[in-house]
Amino acid sequence: MAVTVTMDEDRLSETFSALASSTRRAILAQLADGAATVNELAEPFDLTLPAISKHIKVLE
Repeated sequence: MAVTVTMDEDRLSETFSALASSTRRAILAQLADGAATVNELAEPFDLTLPAISKHIKVLE
């Protein structure tokens, strides 16, 4: 059975733009394992907490 998903073009562009970042993809991979604090999400990266927070905001 085929499933059709309809997204407007702007929303689709926003989604792909958010996923274009390897950092954001890595954050999503971490969250796939369960909930995590910003500090836990930041551990594998050489980024400041505000930078990680910005990445999370884009993903929201």
